[in-house]
Amino acid sequence: MNNNKPFIIGIAGGSGSGKTFFLNCFLHHFKNDEITLISQDDYYIPAGEMTQEENKLYNFDLPSTIDDQQFLFDIKKLLKGEVVYKKEYNFNNPLAVTKILEINPAPIIIVEGLFILHFKEIAALLDYTIFIEAEESVALDRRIKRDGIERGYPEEDVLYKWHNHVVPAYKEFLLPYKGQCDQVVVNNNDIPDDIIKITEEISVDLKEKYCKYKQAE
Repeated sequence: MNNNKPFIIGIAGGSGSGKTFFLNCFLHHFKNDEITLISQDDYYIPAGEMTQEENKLYNFDLPSTIDDQQFLFDIKKLLKGEVVYKKEYNFNNPLAVTKILEINPAPIIIVEGLFILHFKEIAALLDYTIFIEAEESVALDRRIKRDGIERGYPEEDVLYKWHNHVVPAYKEFLLPYKGQCDQVVVNNNDIPDDIIKITEEISVDLKEKYCKYKQAE
């Protein structure tokens, strides 16, 4: 493989799978100029301001809520060595301060999100794929905690979305691709040492192959 072409890792996982923790552990093994992250969450098509009830009923867990063509375009920009500037998505939180993200090219690019394997043009760019999963009861408990603390959603609304939006979307748009992934990581226990060990094993191999040329420049 041409070492000048960035190596693209796709990381997919359902809500509550612990994907964010896995990503943070993974990124921690690299220097800033060795790796970059581009997230599907920043490519939601703005839904506008909504009431609490409208927010509860709106299904964010559909591929049609994502601007996949812009997502694809920006991934290709990173591949060409160009910087991507992207407005951070704030999940319709009117109190959130919206940041402009500066996503810099790097030897290793992580593309993460629920539908990255479903979007065929994006999936075709991925060199290595990791599927993060957790038992449904564990994932739901994590979702309730996260949406309550970070987004202020009542538990009733979280449960409505979980059963009507989250689980059906996971089963239709993500789970069918699990068998095609290069690695499946089961993350039920919230034990940092386990995840750190897995991410370190992957990162050591990647650094050896894709980051050493960068240091030699």
